[in-house]
Amino acid sequence: LLEMKMKKRQKKPALPSTVTELDTEDGSKVYVVGTAHFSDSSKKDVVKTIQEVQPDVVVVELCQYRVSMLKMDEKTLLKEAKEINLEKLQQAIKQNGVMSGLMQMLLLKVSAHITEQLGMAPGGEFREAFKEASKVPFCKFHLGDRPIPVTFKRAIAALSFWQKVKLAWGLCFLSDPISKDDVEKCKQKDLLEQMMAEMIGEFPDLHRTIVSERDIYLTYMLKQAAKQIELPRASETEPRKYIPAVVVGVVGMGHVPGIEKNWNSDLNIQEIMRLDPVKPQRLGFKKCIRDYSVTW
Repeated sequence: LLEMKMKKRQKKPALPSTVTELDTEDGSKVYVVGTAHFSDSSKKDVVKTIQEVQPDVVVVELCQYRVSMLKMDEKTLLKEAKEINLEKLQQAIKQNGVMSGLMQMLLLKVSAHITEQLGMAPGGEFREAFKEASKVPFCKFHLGDRPIPVTFKRAIAALSFWQKVKLAWGLCFLSDPISKDDVEKCKQKDLLEQMMAEMIGEFPDLHRTIVSERDIYLTYMLKQAAKQIELPRASETEPRKYIPAVVVGVVGMGHVPGIEKNWNSDLNIQEIMRLDPVKPQRLGFKKCIRDYSVTW
């Protein structure tokens, strides 16, 4: 099976334009597929990339708190995404605390708004990655995102009381229409860079906790997955042999620039896992919050 897998690998794979290729010092290759989370074409990009490179590891932008979406069917997920009720709110508050739980539910409302507009459940590219990885011999599947309670708690700690009120108010009354064309535009790097610049200006602390810190975490997990692989041995006396790994990462397009930026850095994720209070800074509100749901 391993020999068959090696033969299937293309020396120069034909990859979608949304794929960024990264190398490690020991020769391993990482193919990062930048996606929009409500995009049919992103699902196709993921399938094609995995089929072309026959990876040893597939890493997705999910944590253990969101892993259930991998095995739920599209119809159930569509229903779940549209139904935000008191029971879900109580569960979110119990799991993450009052403020973080409320923020999680408000962001779910944004996701539900996009779901309703597009008639498509989020995370389709992750489900496709899970299915395709199972078809590749000796391919492991890793969750690469920072636990969502840590992200929410750090994000909430970065905001003052009035900033939390403004954020909640804006999310509660979000009703801007969104089309499939809008989603696909989020995969275009030039438009994405402009969008990110606007977000950083509006939400410097939220951008840091929700995007920049997770860029670091995702990069760290991709590099861990890209460590050389030990080949099977016929006996215990046979010398150990290692080969470079091939990894496919599936992440929101908004994380790709940060992963590229952090790739050759020595990373320590302990600091971004801390839940100590973060000093809030002044920031404005409005604009583009839905695009966090689409691309991040």
